[in-house]
Amino acid sequence: MEQIFEKLMYASRWIMAPIYLGLSLVLIGLGIKFFQEIFHILPIIFEITEVDLVLVTLSLIDITLVGGLIVMVMFSGYENFVSQLDVGEDSEKLSWLGKLDSGSLKNKVAASIVAISSIHLLKIFMDVKNIDNDKIMWYLLIHITFVLSAFAMGYLDKITRTGK
Repeated sequence: MEQIFEKLMYASRWIMAPIYLGLSLVLIGLGIKFFQEIFHILPIIFEITEVDLVLVTLSLIDITLVGGLIVMVMFSGYENFVSQLDVGEDSEKLSWLGKLDSGSLKNKVAASIVAISSIHLLKIFMDVKNIDNDKIMWYLLIHITFVLSAFAMGYLDKITRTGK
C-alpha cells in the first residue's frame, strides 16, 4: 500500500506540467501587449514628449523583465519539479538550463522582482508631479521590502550552502 501511495504521489508532479505550459500562454499575452505598445507609440513618436517616451520605454522594459522571469520559472520549475527537458544536442540550449535548483530559482525570482520593482519605481519618479506623496511613500516602502527580502533570501541561501 505504501509503495502505491508513494508512486501516485511521485506521479502527481505531472499535474504541474500543464501549469508550466500555461505560463507560455501568459508569455504570448505579454508579447502581444509589448507590440501593441510599440504600435501605439510609432504613429505619434514625433509628437510625444521625451518623458512620455521614456515612460513607454520603461513599460516595455518592465514587460521584458516579466517575460524573462516567466521563462526562467517555466523552464527551471519544470526541470526541478516535473522532468528534465530533452533538448537535442544539435539545438541551442540555454546556459543555465539544468543548473538552477529550487533555492537558486527563488533567489533569481527575488532579484527579478527587485528589478521589476525598480523599473516601476523609476516610472513613478518620472511622473512624480502627478502622484500623491503618500502613494510615493508606499511605493518606496514596498520596493524596500522587496530589496530586503531578496537580500535576506540570498544571505540565508549563502549561509545554508556554506554552513557559515
